[in-house]
Amino acid sequence: MRVTARTVEIFHRGQRVGAHQRRYMGARHGTVPEHMPSSHRRYAEWSPDRFRRWAAKIGPNTEGLIVAVLASRPHPEQGFRTCLGILRSYRGVDPARVEAVSARALELGALNCKSIASLLTQKRDRAAPGDGGQVSLFDHANVRGPGYYH
Repeated sequence: MRVTARTVEIFHRGQRVGAHQRRYMGARHGTVPEHMPSSHRRYAEWSPDRFRRWAAKIGPNTEGLIVAVLASRPHPEQGFRTCLGILRSYRGVDPARVEAVSARALELGALNCKSIASLLTQKRDRAAPGDGGQVSLFDHANVRGPGYYH
């Protein structure tokens, strides 16, 4: 490597393989779109607000879920593919059900596509009547409720 006040150059076996303008931004990272894999480049122009607006069109629980996914990552951009997967999994699903699934996912802290898909396929967004929205993980005679040890 050769570092000057204005550039950073990278050499491999005597050949320069990269040259970049030096950035003085502390610990912040920077990415040149041309250096990104093509599968990532298409997301480069997206923003967290774009996903938030898309989710808000469905409802407040879905917007909250997407905001939570983005906030759970060190850099919001790392959540873009997850948000895209979640929103695509909701295609063709009744908006009221999407809102229920999103609310349940937030309750459980299920902030990934696999968990959302599981909630959708197992219909875990629907709590039993009269249980205050709680879905029991175990329904077995040998498992006692919260009042057993009191």
